[in-house]
Amino acid sequence: MSVDVRTRVDGEQAPVDPDRFFGVDLPAALDEAAPLLAEAVSTLRLPDLVVVVGGVPWTLSAAEAGIEVRPGAPDGDDGLRLRVDAGQLSDLVDDQVTPMGWFSSGALDLDGRLERLLDWWLVLRGALDGVAPRVAQDMAFEDSEGRPLDLTRRFGWDDADEEMDRFLGQAGYLHVGSVFTEEEMAAVSRDMDRVAPSYVQGDGRSWWARTSDGADRLVRMQGFDAMSPHAAALVADGRLARLGALPGDGHQWGQLDSNALEALVKPIGVVEGISDVPWHKDCSLGRHSYECCGLTVGISVTGADRTSGQLRVVAGSHRALVWPAFLRRDNALPVVDLPTQTGDVTVHLSCTLHMAQPPVDRERRVMYTGFRLPPLRPDADTGADSEARRRLRAVRETAATTVSQPPSSVRG
Repeated sequence: MSVDVRTRVDGEQAPVDPDRFFGVDLPAALDEAAPLLAEAVSTLRLPDLVVVVGGVPWTLSAAEAGIEVRPGAPDGDDGLRLRVDAGQLSDLVDDQVTPMGWFSSGALDLDGRLERLLDWWLVLRGALDGVAPRVAQDMAFEDSEGRPLDLTRRFGWDDADEEMDRFLGQAGYLHVGSVFTEEEMAAVSRDMDRVAPSYVQGDGRSWWARTSDGADRLVRMQGFDAMSPHAAALVADGRLARLGALPGDGHQWGQLDSNALEALVKPIGVVEGISDVPWHKDCSLGRHSYECCGLTVGISVTGADRTSGQLRVVAGSHRALVWPAFLRRDNALPVVDLPTQTGDVTVHLSCTLHMAQPPVDRERRVMYTGFRLPPLRPDADTGADSEARRRLRAVRETAATTVSQPPSSVRG
């Protein structure tokens, strides 16, 4: 079941002219998409959004007749006020960035609540991409015979590819038990201990977090396949390749050439830095329409449950235009825990909402790798695409050091 939902290729977009966009293009897109947006607009009860581009304001207002776009700003301080430059507007329109990308990098200049801006982002993306936002709506999950899926299913290695493929396409994730042995994972864990001293803060290839006891802990070792012969052999022996081939889209192993495999330690009591990431899509910072869906693969070096850092997912969220990060309080899609045993593997699509539950009982060890889609055209991994990937990696690295928790207005 194909999971390739790409609709854009780098290098095709011209700079967005703010006057034409707000005066002509956006109103036309909103009118055309009005039937797709009607339920979301009715449910979200959007406040006015004032977008100030280079000092020039434009106001977006929701009414029964749809979304109105007009020049200027209303009197008073009610509503939302977002300040961007022309380049940021182009990036937002062309899906190079989301409000979460700006928030994570510290570039978000907003008066008002972040979650209300995310509500507006749903409507804007829906209009620009011709997709209905999903707000407080449930979803069906069915096997090939139309029977409801068991969303907590732990597949075995002998289960049919067709069953796993169907489940992945419907639910957006997959849990396969005992792909690797306890002995193999013990060897990887020893390698993690052995190479950890070679990583230092600020080296550009590791993430760190501070725990409640004041200790600085190494939580992510990038390029681990180059450091661990055991890990390198395991990811190359064909077992993961079978899972990467399930959708039939030609996914290629190694989401980033310079960082094909990461080893993570999830300590207890993190108070600063990113270790246990809140609800997010892997495309939450931007570029969903250029790169999704990639496959993110987690290898359980140690088991995990609700007290030791398990993965949680929102089933079907890859099939829905929802917030790119955090979880709306009226979310109607199933939230599923994925407790794992040593050697289990989880796979989730890059636009499936997921989070790592903070450990409170024992630490967790896990490796992450992935498969990316092949280029849509021969030059798609060169030129502008390479620059866009570099920009996105820079934002992610900044986020790793600046954001550890969601703002209080979007928790819960």
